[in-house]
Amino acid sequence: MNPEVVGRTYGPFEAYEVTRIKIREFADAVDARSGAHFYPEIARAEGYSDVVAPTTFAVLIAQGAEFHVVTDPEVGVDFSKVVHAEERFTHHRPLVAGDVVQSAVTIESITQRAGISMVTTRAEITDVDGAPVSTVLSTLAVRDDS
Repeated sequence: MNPEVVGRTYGPFEAYEVTRIKIREFADAVDARSGAHFYPEIARAEGYSDVVAPTTFAVLIAQGAEFHVVTDPEVGVDFSKVVHAEERFTHHRPLVAGDVVQSAVTIESITQRAGISMVTTRAEITDVDGAPVSTVLSTLAVRDDS
């Protein structure tokens, strides 16, 4: 792992369109059963403009951005030695069907202990006007077998 890449930012990347289908598929995958994830009329009755994504839906967008970190040869991540360690979300507003968002990711830190490198990234998800939607902090543990 190359600690000199700390602070490096990738993106913003191509816009991501949040759709009802993607929200429903994700809700099914994580067993989120609120009707607001599936039915526009229920979501609207709860105060949303359309079907609302489960709170962890932002991980799909964040991981798309994080892909650029783990595939950058200068960072030095061997993905075959990666274990996901932690994910934290700060939501500035809910993601709803019809949103178009962008993401950028920054390498926050790389720490090394006992043959493990911990790589923490911060993905900032914004709407197309640049207003914050979600911040996702992700930490990967990368085993150093060399």
